[in-house]
Amino acid sequence: MTVESVRPKDTTASAEPPVAGGAVPLLGHGWRLVRDPLAFLSQLRDHGDVVRLKLGPKTVYAVTTPALTGAVALSPDYIIAGPLWESLESLLGKEGVATANGKLHRRQRRTIQPAFRLDAIPAYGPIMAEESYALVERWRAAGGVLDITYESFRVAVRVTARCLMRGSYMDARADRICADLTTLFAGMYQRMVVPLGPLYKVPLPANREFNRALADLHVLVDEIVADRRAGGQKPDDLLTALLEAKDDNGDPIGEQEIHDQVIAILTPGAETVGSTVMSLLLVLTEHPELGDKIRDEVESVVGDRPVAFEDVGKLTYTANVVTETLRLYPAVWILTRRAVADTELGGYRIPKGADLIYSPYAIQRDRRSYERNEDFDPDRWLPERSKDVPKYAMSPFSVGNRKCPSDHFSMAELTLLTAAVAHAYRFEHAAHSDARPRIGITLRPRRLMLRALAR
Repeated sequence: MTVESVRPKDTTASAEPPVAGGAVPLLGHGWRLVRDPLAFLSQLRDHGDVVRLKLGPKTVYAVTTPALTGAVALSPDYIIAGPLWESLESLLGKEGVATANGKLHRRQRRTIQPAFRLDAIPAYGPIMAEESYALVERWRAAGGVLDITYESFRVAVRVTARCLMRGSYMDARADRICADLTTLFAGMYQRMVVPLGPLYKVPLPANREFNRALADLHVLVDEIVADRRAGGQKPDDLLTALLEAKDDNGDPIGEQEIHDQVIAILTPGAETVGSTVMSLLLVLTEHPELGDKIRDEVESVVGDRPVAFEDVGKLTYTANVVTETLRLYPAVWILTRRAVADTELGGYRIPKGADLIYSPYAIQRDRRSYERNEDFDPDRWLPERSKDVPKYAMSPFSVGNRKCPSDHFSMAELTLLTAAVAHAYRFEHAAHSDARPRIGITLRPRRLMLRALAR
């Protein structure tokens, strides 16, 4: 099915989508989105292709089918805005590639895209491999119980920082970045689904901790930029590209845009990749046969030597494990857009200014798109089977001009890391490990405590 076949032909539609059940006074459906959002969003398609939700005083339109989410993502009638981005604004600002729209977004994409071209990614390979095997060796030396939250975010931050903002000055700041983002992404989800505005300014302990983490992260970014400028070096990396970028008039871009762009680089590199690493380690723990197959593939491809970036393209089973993890445990599990014109979607009227919400988690687990939809099955991504997956039913990196520019970078990083750790270790849960999903702006296991058992 093409986007054109689901895009509106007639914008005079007057029907309003049905209202989802389960709303409560004042909070509307926000209460259900706090209590059990994954289950709530996953059942919305049973009530319609588009349904209305109430988040506090706001009406939000939930889009539930692959075809319509693809149409929303690709249509110029919908922009990056809405409850998700409003909650993220204090972190990401308004001038970074994650939140900008229109001409500003297109210029910013042109600035950062060279760092993620397919022919640029092999240069990052040695760093990815070095950090993967440093992780393997640290676990060997540490022994005992591993705090996987800390370990996952640490390796994600280090790979991002070393590849895209090269410099040893990042080493001492990696732990602060991880701690700050953990606090921020939990608080931002609550601000999205229960938009109580002024109440979040009351100096309660949770609000104070949120504000402390936010202030510290912005200080960290300013320190990173200042250190690069003070050092006088210009390595061929993304930070140099930002510091030398020009605006549409040929003038250097402003300090706020540089700041917001660095935030936009660090945030997905730490939070989304770190969350996915946690989910991958959970999968290897709960499905040990997957680790055995990855070990066998690694040995058949590389023998006794360490895995290198050049091997990634041959590790097809390992890559399919990563892809299936992204399907069942997408770090970016909820997205919002805003209509900039009166339009129609799925036969329903969508008014200008309306906010839309959709869930990659729900779309990618839908029984209408996948046989045995809840089963973890890497072989569903074999060429002869993946062709049966409906278009837009699997888009963990989004689509169109909002597609994550680092998709190939992230897949290479995750495949190499998975190969290295699965070849070296089997995993088991330790005391106090809690694999239940932790609901924030991103999705990851709540508290993963594992033992790494040498093979």
